[in-house]
Amino acid sequence: MLRPDFERNPRLDFEFNRRIPYYILAGLAFLWLLSGIYIVGPDEQGVVRRFGRMVRVVGPGPHWHLPFPIEKVDVPKVTEVRRIEIGFRTVHPGPPARYVDVPEEALMLTGDENIVHCEVVVQYRIKDSPKYLFNVRGQRELVKDASEAALRQVIGRHKIDEVLTEKKSEIQQEIQKKLQELMDLYDAGISIVLVKFQDVRAPKEVDAAFKDVASAREDRERLVQEAEAYRNDVLPKARGQAEKMIKEAEAYKIERVQRAKGDVARFLAMLREYRRAKEVTKTRLYIETMERVLPRVKKYIVEGKGTLNLLPLEKVVRGGAR
Repeated sequence: MLRPDFERNPRLDFEFNRRIPYYILAGLAFLWLLSGIYIVGPDEQGVVRRFGRMVRVVGPGPHWHLPFPIEKVDVPKVTEVRRIEIGFRTVHPGPPARYVDVPEEALMLTGDENIVHCEVVVQYRIKDSPKYLFNVRGQRELVKDASEAALRQVIGRHKIDEVLTEKKSEIQQEIQKKLQELMDLYDAGISIVLVKFQDVRAPKEVDAAFKDVASAREDRERLVQEAEAYRNDVLPKARGQAEKMIKEAEAYKIERVQRAKGDVARFLAMLREYRRAKEVTKTRLYIETMERVLPRVKKYIVEGKGTLNLLPLEKVVRGGAR
C-alpha cells in the first residue's frame, strides 16, 4: 500500500498527457529545421530554389536553407569535365580499351563531296550553374546534338585532304569555336573545354585507295623536305663563295687603284726632274733600265765620245799569279 505522499496526482497526469502532443510537434519541428542543413563540396556549387524559383547561389561549405517543401538545393559539380563521344562509344575503358563504331554519327560529307568517317571527343564543364540547371533541359543531349551539328557544318566547308592530313588542328579549333557559339546562343551555361578527333579516316570501302594517296603525299613531302635540305646546304655555300669573290675583287680593285696612283705619282715626279735636267734624267733612266734588263752582267760606264780600248787587267793579274 502506497504512502500518502507518494500517491499519483490525477491532475498532474492530465496536464502531462495534454502536453505530449506539443512536445512531439516541437521535436518534429526541430528535426524539420535540422533537415535544412546541407554541405556543398569543394567541387560543387549550391543553387537554392524557393518554391521552384532560384533565390541564391552558395559556395563550398556547410549551409542552411528553409526545409522542404519551401526550399530545395541543387549541387552540380562545376569543376567536373564531362565527356561526349560522337561516332563511337566506349565499350570497356580497358586496358585495353574497346570501342564500337556508330556509323550514323560518324559518316559525313566534306566540301568536295567526299564521305569521311570522323570520331570526335567533346569535353565540357559547367560555366554558370543557374543557367545550366534552368535554361535548358537535357543538357547532355543538347551538347551531343550541337556537337554533331557543328562537326557536320565545319567538315562540310573543308576538302577531304584538309580533314585527313593538312588542317586537322585548325578544324578542331573551328569546331570548338562553333560549338561554343551554339552553347552561348542557347544560354546553356556550358563551357567547351576541348574538341579532339579520336579517329579520322576514309570509309572502309575506299580506305585502301586513300592510304595509297596518303602514302604518295608522304613521299612528296619527303622529297620536298630533301630538296629543301639540299637548298639550305648549297645556298649558304654559294653565298659564301660569292661573297668571297666580291671581297677579293674589291681588294684587287683597291690594290690596282693604289698602284696606279703610285705609278702616276712617280711619273709626275720623274717628269718634274726631266724638265729640270733632261740629259741627266735620260742617262739615269737608261742606266736603271739596263740594270733591270741585265741584272747579272757586269757593266762598265764609259765617258766621252768614241770607243775606248780596255785592257782586261783582271785576267792579266790572274795570269801572272799562275
